[in-house]
Amino acid sequence: MSRITSSFSSRLLDWHQTHGRHNLPWQLPRSPYRVWVSEIMLQQTQVATVIPYFERFMQRFGDVATLAQASLDEVLQHWAGLGYYARGRNLHRAAIEMHTHHRSQIPSNFEDLIRLPGIGRSTAGAILAQAFDQRFAILDGNVRRVLARHAAEEGWPGKPLVQTRLWAQAEARLPNARYADYTQSLMDLGSLLCTARAPRCNECPVAEDCIARQQGLTAQLPTPKPRKARPLRHSWALIVQDDAGHVLVEKRPPAGIWGALWSLPLSIRDETPQSLAQRYVGDEQHLAYWPPVRHAFTHFELELGICICKLTADSNAQSARESADSQWLDLHKPELWPGMPAPLRKLLERARQASNQAATPSNLNTGKSTCPEPSNASSSAKKPKASSDRPIPAISANESLKMSRKKPGRAGSSIKRA
Repeated sequence: MSRITSSFSSRLLDWHQTHGRHNLPWQLPRSPYRVWVSEIMLQQTQVATVIPYFERFMQRFGDVATLAQASLDEVLQHWAGLGYYARGRNLHRAAIEMHTHHRSQIPSNFEDLIRLPGIGRSTAGAILAQAFDQRFAILDGNVRRVLARHAAEEGWPGKPLVQTRLWAQAEARLPNARYADYTQSLMDLGSLLCTARAPRCNECPVAEDCIARQQGLTAQLPTPKPRKARPLRHSWALIVQDDAGHVLVEKRPPAGIWGALWSLPLSIRDETPQSLAQRYVGDEQHLAYWPPVRHAFTHFELELGICICKLTADSNAQSARESADSQWLDLHKPELWPGMPAPLRKLLERARQASNQAATPSNLNTGKSTCPEPSNASSSAKKPKASSDRPIPAISANESLKMSRKKPGRAGSSIKRA
């Protein structure tokens, strides 16, 4: 290994001096706090996607203490759309621990760092190398690809034995100085040149002794994860809308999908849309349906059937399923919406557009209704009953179920992972 790796780091550092990325927002300035937040955001997410989220996050939460003292709701509101929401929850928990036990400072030693929520071996190494210029290796997705090809390490990197070999390769290539620059150069190499498809080997500074290139294995390495079909789960989302343009939302439990985010009411187990409406509104008969949507999670796909219940404001009934963990959102003020998963936010955007269309003079004159019209309840208002003036459904429940069995793209909209 020593012959292959003897000049690996020096060649990479020379290349990075001219071709690497030096103007990323977490580098200007580079502080332990900014490095930590960026590393959490960059887990399983591309740099271009992270940059605008990072900049907005820094404007609101400029240091550990500010982040620790903020509510989880507000943190997740700034995270909404970035996906993998456990990262946002862990970031907040880690900030509280640092504020409580580390005087609002990022720990500068590996043992303390790795005890914090959301920080594993590679993330801890990246923080220590970039924020404190300490000699630690990293092994994120880009780096695994670079090392698997350069050393021709076969086997899926998710397997413990393969991962152990890759960690050995990563540590053997560490330089004796400039650890922050080297760490960034290694990530840049994987992101800019040694890409998953069509790697630019003719521009690579370490291509000369890359075994995968020599043996024509760049397309085969790293070994892909064994294919396994992701199970498809089905659920219903309920849009409860009143006459003034408000929609009922509730906070999800802290664990599970979309944990601690605000959400439309979702069905449980094999609950039907009628029983879902009964549970939240007390009336299951006046439902309209939209085509289903799909959302991909890491280990499964979720298909949501969409049912809409229109309410009127002139009822003496109790408020619709109100509690400390529910509220009415004004459809026409999306800037005030709390942190929500991107797929559900898109559904609210669609409801808002449909509400605007339903309120146009032409629709009001002809009695057209593209979806339940918005309404007027607030979080303290009493629950209106389901409207006796049944809205025209977009499709039937049976049609929605049939469409939900089709592939994404053929039935309704297909929502990609956030």
